[in-house]
Amino acid sequence: MSAKIRNIGPKSAAWLRQVGVRTEEEVKTLGAIEVYFKVKKAGFKASLNLLYALEGAVLDCHWTEVSNERRSELLLEVSAREDGKAQKTYQWWRPGKEVGNVRTEGGAEGETAPSADGDSEPGGLDGQLSFGGGESDDH
Repeated sequence: MSAKIRNIGPKSAAWLRQVGVRTEEEVKTLGAIEVYFKVKKAGFKASLNLLYALEGAVLDCHWTEVSNERRSELLLEVSAREDGKAQKTYQWWRPGKEVGNVRTEGGAEGETAPSADGDSEPGGLDGQLSFGGGESDDH
């Protein structure tokens, strides 16, 4: 028997059952991102609202209470995974220089991004990312 999962309506609950996720505990164990991709991989048209609903279940809150900061983190993780990149691994490259890491969270405005050789590049990321346009149900 399947228990009701917070924030999940009947259609989404059917999708979750189809991919073998039947309880809120399973959602919490797997995490919102993993469950979201199980649903997408199964061919269902999962929207970002499903991702936020799953995260709300993990955090034990209504999906509209998931903070904008957390939503941005989720979008970055989804984007990285869809692009086939490792999660939360962001790097930059300059001709003649080795690859350097870029801070994407909590950096101060105007902070520089150091390269592997200790050189710094002005205008490093300051942790502020924006996504143009509105949300799409195609994701």
